[in-house]
Amino acid sequence: MAAKILRGTAIAEEIRREVADGVAEMRDKHGIAPGIGVALVGDDPASAVYVRLKERAAIEAGMTTDVARLSGQASQGEVLDEVQRLNEDERIHGILVQLPLPAQVDENTVIESIDPDKDVDGLHPFNMGLLMAGRAVFVPATPGGIQQILARSGVDIEGKNTVVLGRSNIVGKPVANLLMQRASGANATVTVCHTRTRNLESITRQADIVIAAIGRPRFLTADMVSEGVVVIDVGINQVDAPERRRGYRLVGDVDYEAVREKAAAITPVPGGVGPMTIAMLLRNTLKAARIRIHPQLRHS
Repeated sequence: MAAKILRGTAIAEEIRREVADGVAEMRDKHGIAPGIGVALVGDDPASAVYVRLKERAAIEAGMTTDVARLSGQASQGEVLDEVQRLNEDERIHGILVQLPLPAQVDENTVIESIDPDKDVDGLHPFNMGLLMAGRAVFVPATPGGIQQILARSGVDIEGKNTVVLGRSNIVGKPVANLLMQRASGANATVTVCHTRTRNLESITRQADIVIAAIGRPRFLTADMVSEGVVVIDVGINQVDAPERRRGYRLVGDVDYEAVREKAAAITPVPGGVGPMTIAMLLRNTLKAARIRIHPQLRHS
């Protein structure tokens, strides 16, 4: 079986064009440019790269940006002060704090300090609660991107047995909630598995769709899936590759080459789910700006 490759890069570009059109319309009609504020704490190279990519994508879409770069020694109070500054800035419609944070800064406290109306990462407990209740305003970017990949690739998930590998607050829990909703692009029968799940292979072999977000390189192997499965690989892991200049390569949570021989469709790593995260973040920021102008759009 030749699996269809679900390339998130192309879908993300489509969404980013839609966002840019929406931003241009908002400028023309209301004289307002959606603004996104980012707090980056420390000098983690991967985090710095992600923030630059987000900033560049926002600017390309016509948005304004405000990136606050704090030292790795910044206190929790200093980070909270920066978030509060962005909360109060009328030019900023969406706020995200780049994770992970240094050990001296409590992640939950910082996330909970973000104005829920500007929480475009969808990680504030208020917004997580709305998602669980089926009334989401801001769906977390990666789960939202997964849903868009499936929908825009013509994968019908209604009634399908969908197994989510992983239970993180960023991907596993929200994507499970999102796909089980009574809504278009959802209505799946969802099972959440994790590292303590017994008889995992017997569960994944029954799946029509598997979403792998467990954080282990090549964890999902061909003997764990059935013929015709659709596989969404969320993982991004570095593995040694001495033959490469950088000394490593990126792989997902799926044994891609083996699983693609059995799958009907599969996302690659890189170029699958990753590009969708930034696109959905921009989409949420545009929505936040629209809600500021038209509050009735909150649950549309």
